[in-house]
Amino acid sequence: MKRIVRDHKVRNFHQAKWDEPIIFELHKPGERGVEVPQAEAAIESTVGDGISRIPDGMKRTTPPALPEIGQAKVLRHYLRLSQETMGSDFNVEIGQGTCTMKYIPRVNEMMIRTPKIMDLHPLQDVSNSQGILEVFYKLDLAMREISGMDKFTFQPSSGTQALLAMASIVRAYHDSRGEGEQRNEIITTIFSHPSQAATAVVKGYKIITLYPDADGFPNIEELKKVISSRTAGFVVANPEDTGIYNPRIKEFTDLVHEAGGICYYDQANANGLLGVTRAKEAGFDMCFFNLHKTFAAPHMCGGPATGALGVVDTLIPFLPGPIVEYDGTSYDLKEVGDLSIGKVRSFHGVAQTVLRSYAWVRSLGAEGLRQVAHTAVLNNNYLYHKILKIRGASAPYVKGNRLEQVRYSWEQMTQETGVTTEDVTRRMCDFGLHYWTSHHPYVVPQPFTLEPTESYSKEDLDEYINALQQISDEAYSNPEIVKNAPTRSTVHRIEDSSFDDPEKWCITWRAYLKKTTPSE
Repeated sequence: MKRIVRDHKVRNFHQAKWDEPIIFELHKPGERGVEVPQAEAAIESTVGDGISRIPDGMKRTTPPALPEIGQAKVLRHYLRLSQETMGSDFNVEIGQGTCTMKYIPRVNEMMIRTPKIMDLHPLQDVSNSQGILEVFYKLDLAMREISGMDKFTFQPSSGTQALLAMASIVRAYHDSRGEGEQRNEIITTIFSHPSQAATAVVKGYKIITLYPDADGFPNIEELKKVISSRTAGFVVANPEDTGIYNPRIKEFTDLVHEAGGICYYDQANANGLLGVTRAKEAGFDMCFFNLHKTFAAPHMCGGPATGALGVVDTLIPFLPGPIVEYDGTSYDLKEVGDLSIGKVRSFHGVAQTVLRSYAWVRSLGAEGLRQVAHTAVLNNNYLYHKILKIRGASAPYVKGNRLEQVRYSWEQMTQETGVTTEDVTRRMCDFGLHYWTSHHPYVVPQPFTLEPTESYSKEDLDEYINALQQISDEAYSNPEIVKNAPTRSTVHRIEDSSFDDPEKWCITWRAYLKKTTPSE
């Protein structure tokens, strides 16, 4: 039988539409998915003895307002929602620029669903938590080798929380030296993540922002002008969100150190650096990695994330605790001393996320991690070369190789056709592809940021490139096709004026009912 080979430039896609109600609207009083058995007599008797008694003031007077739905209906509901959702398992996810949406090995997902992991509790005694504490400790050792830092904590529950922890350590360090009041400025760059400035502001710092030079690099001459005895620290991503790597970064950190400041490194996305460069050699005192980006743990709708925070020896006393330690015989959770910034979240980290990343690192080894970086950079530069050939697309600043991602621009296409990057976002949905435009501040006009990780093949990249090429062709030949998109999705253009009106926000079902149910 002759094998049929199809060579579609873009995918013939149409999004499923179920017009599915939310789960509270499926509620039917008395309907059950499972019958919960009554407590056994032995358990009832212990309650009477006061062993597990719930104080009367903590007991509900009415049952929780949860939807009552049969199992089959619940299954259909979530399967239908999954068909209406464009997730990382369904499309080439390189459009979620800066977020490193890579393939998550399914064997690791199976691992975290074993009873030994699912039944863990953070308050378990360390005597019966030795296995997972060993994983925490050994991932700490791996992170030290990858970064050059001397100790890691996995307590921060996000990259932004890791940044807040680092800003707190900067504050605590200078306070311990009697310079806390004097050193009240943090220096960052415009293309670093906005959370860097935001978290420093939370700690009471004045922010000084460096803008790029003509090639897109942070301007070192401007840095020299703003460094002073008031400088508390310098925080930067490198490469920044443009994909441009600053090869002079050690000059920046040396200047800050000479002024008495602390240098800390946003490595949320280190996909192009693994096994190639390290924070230590770049002169940083602290860094963090997002396990839910670089180290193959999923974003999972904002959590459970982990910002792995590492520091040099002199800053270990300031870390949040507890910290996993090993005495040669057993693993333990050690509280930190008086200099510690205190907890930045409950407990000591998300065990499932740490285990996923540990398994990924162990499966790859040192050579494999280096290959991840090489492949990610290769993929990105192939994409870069192809996209610059598309009419209306450009990549501002330095020309030549970028690292693991690029912030592109449709400015020319917008000026010539009126089609904006937001229009392209919606049109990409018609090809079953995701494309993200939230890249504030809009220093690069009409931006779109693409990041092909090591997970994607040349065929995957070509499919994405072909979709962008077709949209460009449409913009120049019949722009209304793009402006009216999506046409093959579950929804068309959304009226979004309510997004900026708090009076119309309904973040829970109860809030929705309050705002939409007429008062009697």
